[in-house]
Amino acid sequence: MTRVKRGYIARRRRKNSLTRNITQQKIRALVSAHRDRDRQKSDFRRLWITRINAVIPEKEVYYNYSKFIHDLYKRHLLLNHKILAQIAILNRNYIYMIYNEIIKNEDSKEYLEMI
Repeated sequence: MTRVKRGYIARRRRKNSLTRNITQQKIRALVSAHRDRDRQKSDFRRLWITRINAVIPEKEVYYNYSKFIHDLYKRHLLLNHKILAQIAILNRNYIYMIYNEIIKNEDSKEYLEMI
């Protein structure tokens, strides 16, 4: 039997389905990229909070994370979670210095309230 070549219609159909698959993959990639950018932000924030929380209860610092952050903002010490996490990793003594600064301010307020 001789070989029969198909016409352009089948080739056009296959090319059309390939194009459709490519556009669907592009749309899916864009959706995933958008979703993962938001997820990355929350993942990093969770990581920073975990790092800060791991350092706070050590030594003589009996303090929980939420109270620590609340007191930071109350004292207008403008350190975000990322910076605090880096401080916690690189040099823990600075966290204790910040903690002592907070405690010193609280003690002075309590003293003034007693008078």
